[in-house]
Amino acid sequence: MRILTLILLGLTAIARTTAQDTETYRFTLDEAIAFALENNYKAINAGREVLDARKQKWETIASGLPQISGAVSYQNQLIQQVVQLPGEIAGGDPGTFVAVVFGQPQQMNAAATLRQQIFDGSYIVGVQATKAFLSYSANNLEKTEQEVIKAVVESYGNVLLSREGVEILEKNRAALEKNLFETTKIFENGLGDEESVEQLQITLSSIENELKNAHRLKDISLQILNLVLGLELEAPTELQEDLDALAQEKIDRMLLDNNLDIDKNTDYKLAKNLTEQRYFEWKLARSRALPTLNAFASYGALSFGEDFTFFDSGQEWFEFSAIGLDLNIPIFSSLGRSASTQRAKIALEQAETQLSEAEAQIRLQLENAKSNYILAIEQYGTSKKNLALAERIEKKNETKYFEGLATSFELRQAQTQLYDAQQQYLQSMVQVINRKTDLEIILNEKS
Repeated sequence: MRILTLILLGLTAIARTTAQDTETYRFTLDEAIAFALENNYKAINAGREVLDARKQKWETIASGLPQISGAVSYQNQLIQQVVQLPGEIAGGDPGTFVAVVFGQPQQMNAAATLRQQIFDGSYIVGVQATKAFLSYSANNLEKTEQEVIKAVVESYGNVLLSREGVEILEKNRAALEKNLFETTKIFENGLGDEESVEQLQITLSSIENELKNAHRLKDISLQILNLVLGLELEAPTELQEDLDALAQEKIDRMLLDNNLDIDKNTDYKLAKNLTEQRYFEWKLARSRALPTLNAFASYGALSFGEDFTFFDSGQEWFEFSAIGLDLNIPIFSSLGRSASTQRAKIALEQAETQLSEAEAQIRLQLENAKSNYILAIEQYGTSKKNLALAERIEKKNETKYFEGLATSFELRQAQTQLYDAQQQYLQSMVQVINRKTDLEIILNEKS
């Protein structure tokens, strides 16, 4: 009985492990975006950069706060230095010298020093610059998140596209196989020509090759999506959206009326951060012409001995202490500091010009994004109508063909036109989804 119980427990554990290993991830597009923002590799590292910027801010501030350092040194003079003194000091004759050893061979020194920065122009500029650096890190995180969203939308749409493409190709293949079977029977009964059979065989072979490739692309597109989501490449993932329904959901003409708030655009904020960085670099270059003032206080003790007895209770220590100021005044640098300041000023002016250029480019990108979005919506509507027309034309030609009123060449033309219309319809839906995302990123608006 105990053995049976152990076996059952083992099987249960194996079943649980297997269930965990084969967990299927199911996502709508919004759920996929939310998941990627937490698990995408680039998003994770961008979040770490923000944390690093906060630590760097404190590192900069702490450099101007009191600093305490301690030092302990030990010295054992194996051969002590000898100094010659006039002989008369020891009762000798004038003109003679006596060799004298000063001190004891072993010495230990323990000291602690407190330093406090009183004034340093570069420190003031550095503290001011930390706010700009934190802003840059936050904006860089926002930019990374936008790139992740764009990548998720595109890869999610490509998976839906490949899935729909496989379904359409399978329907086309089934229809062609039916046509080929019927045409072959007609030919075998002497009521048709061999060219019609061969024509359908060519079309069927092409469709079968496209279907095989579509299956491969479906697997690859799913792996790309998993990579963007931060999952294992082979993780089982299911998408819970329908491509046509998602495309219709992404049609929002009201979005075209939204005005651009340039200060909300992430690219503009990053360009502005660059200008701020160049401004503080210019201030830093100017601050190097200012004096620096630091205060210090130190306390320590010295001890000497013939042997290493410094930790004995009776060991004598001689204290020392000092306080003071360090003033450093830049006087002349052969115009080196002036050249450095001028270079920083030039870099600032360049950044300001780049900021103006960035604003103009963003406004142009907005107009282009709106145009592309309108075109995508229009192409979606047109391709949907064209698909319905192509289906009717193909159906009429198929009927005419089997009634002997149309040739196999005319049927193939109608089929090719249908296949092109199907692909254009699929692509138009993906374009609507992607172009809306492009526009939202420029406006920095969420769906």
